[in-house]
Amino acid sequence: MKLVDSEPRTIRLSPKDNVVVAVDEIAAGATAAGGIVAAARITRGHKMAVAEIATGAAVLKFGQIIGFAKEPIRPGDWVHEHNAGMADFERDYAFSANARNDELLPPEARATFQGYRRANGRAGTRNYIGILTSVNCSASVARFMAEAVTRSGILAQYPNVDGIIPFVHGTGCGMAAKGEGFDILNRTQWGYATNPNIAAVLLVGLGCEVFQIARMKELYNIAESDTFRSMTIQDTGGTRKTIEAGVAAIKEMLPKANAVTRETISASELILALQCGGSDGYSGITANPALGAAVDNLVRHGGTGILSETPEIYGAEHLLTRRAVNRAVGEKLVARIKWWEAYAARNGGEMNNNPSPGNKAGGLTTILEKSLGAAAKGGTTNLTAVYEYAEPVTAKGFVFMDTPGYDPVSATGQVAGGANILCFTTGRGSAYGCKPTPSIKLATNTPMYERMVEDMDINCGDILDGVSVADKGKEIFDLILRVASGEKSKSEQLGYGDNEFVPWQIGATM
Repeated sequence: MKLVDSEPRTIRLSPKDNVVVAVDEIAAGATAAGGIVAAARITRGHKMAVAEIATGAAVLKFGQIIGFAKEPIRPGDWVHEHNAGMADFERDYAFSANARNDELLPPEARATFQGYRRANGRAGTRNYIGILTSVNCSASVARFMAEAVTRSGILAQYPNVDGIIPFVHGTGCGMAAKGEGFDILNRTQWGYATNPNIAAVLLVGLGCEVFQIARMKELYNIAESDTFRSMTIQDTGGTRKTIEAGVAAIKEMLPKANAVTRETISASELILALQCGGSDGYSGITANPALGAAVDNLVRHGGTGILSETPEIYGAEHLLTRRAVNRAVGEKLVARIKWWEAYAARNGGEMNNNPSPGNKAGGLTTILEKSLGAAAKGGTTNLTAVYEYAEPVTAKGFVFMDTPGYDPVSATGQVAGGANILCFTTGRGSAYGCKPTPSIKLATNTPMYERMVEDMDINCGDILDGVSVADKGKEIFDLILRVASGEKSKSEQLGYGDNEFVPWQIGATM
């Protein structure tokens, strides 16, 4: 990354690039990027051409194609959706061409955190009791239960319990009783029930819904215990009786949940979910590469990082297939890309529906540009596995999970897969939290960080002022360890996370 010395400041990310990114606003007629005169005002985070780009020729940023010129573009022109757009082009997947022997620290040299050791050997960073709902019809009852327990004041007697979370959603009935959509809901529910940040679970249903609790218990061989209970409103005798029974069940589970205490655990047991939302023109320059450096560090210490949001790596997938440990892993990723192309087509959409209006206002022109920046969150190590939505993540190292780009739905899949901590980069200022998994917010630029300092955990905007990506990555990694050990992230301090459980709904609603 070369910071051009002229004023206003610009960044040329690769010698191949025919655009630069404005660090400072460039006024029309001002000279920037080594003597080029801006033909129009270039807002911070937006792009200015530094070479002639003929109609139909590729626009290059990061040394990669981010779009194609819709009309002749001259040096000094503002480059955005009015003169640049999408077009099909071939990607060279070069499966495993860049795979390498990732260097791991010996176990005795790895970082540690203070976490909760579960009976099944997994490690948690938080200690919640969850109330899961099989269907939207039991959502209110689940909330009433959580509110009743909290109002009672009994949690003060159990200081090791972080709280009671009602995980409510809008599906569970009016859906097919088999197939892709049902399987996804099944995996998501069981994934949350077994996430290591959950100490105990109460599963509440209505009774007549498509998603039957008894069927789920049979599928996963679940037995009632002091950490798992289930009930339905119809069998228990209505709303009031179910709330009373649920509160009683939670009170019975509290002593067991409270009995676990934090202990020293290797960072190799951290499973880090990677998210970005409200992205801008700086996301792929500051926060995302810095988070990628933190992921590389975590992988060195034996841990796992989960990149997701398949529509937001579209156009950058060839960079990931080249890092796949073998061809099968790379081909699995390409298969998910093809699924998304068909999924978007049959629903009357297109992959370039993303970026959002906010992304575009922040300087992102096409999904290709957004994807190249988003993929940087995954660092540089081998891609060791590809998972479908909410599948249990068992591989170590850098992995990918197929999810939508919509942050709550994507993160829900990652948490269901076992993520016990999460980092979320944002340029526009996304407000997000994720119980039971703490969310660390990384700002891409200093002005937004200063405006939203109560929401942002780390400012990555100072990379534009000379802080190295490696140093910022270390700062993020250190905070990950502290938050995993119990330090509250900004979103936790604000109370976010009760409404962010959003399972992915696929298929017809009947």
